[in-house]
Amino acid sequence: MEAPRDAELKKELDAALHARKDLGEEYESALVDSFLEKVEKRLDGTIDRRMRRHTAEQQMIVARGARNPGSGVDSWGERFGFGIVSLILAIPLSAIGVVNAGLSGLFVTWFGIVGVNAVHASRGAGLLSFMRPRDRKPDWED
Repeated sequence: MEAPRDAELKKELDAALHARKDLGEEYESALVDSFLEKVEKRLDGTIDRRMRRHTAEQQMIVARGARNPGSGVDSWGERFGFGIVSLILAIPLSAIGVVNAGLSGLFVTWFGIVGVNAVHASRGAGLLSFMRPRDRKPDWED
């Protein structure tokens, strides 16, 4: 399926070719120059749009303190808070594990706590980057 812009450009090319047939070869250079000028304007518009979008994205990143949402990179405070909360929750979870399963329940509980903290810490290191959503579309799909 053709994009509307491509259809418009195709119509202009067809018009230039019909005009060449009607006017003859002496106007060929002027017709080609006119068509190329239209193509150049479209390219300039596309490049300007992409540059404005890129600039806006960069300004948003700077405004957020160089933190890109969805990137998985947490601040030090978030990591510290997560660690404190997991240690606080470890106390009742350990008690529940010991009461229900003895020493093996304690080991399972702490294995789970360490595992959750390791996964959380690895998010910032890029180890789980394959799990992050890709929300940018390619440049050619403008």
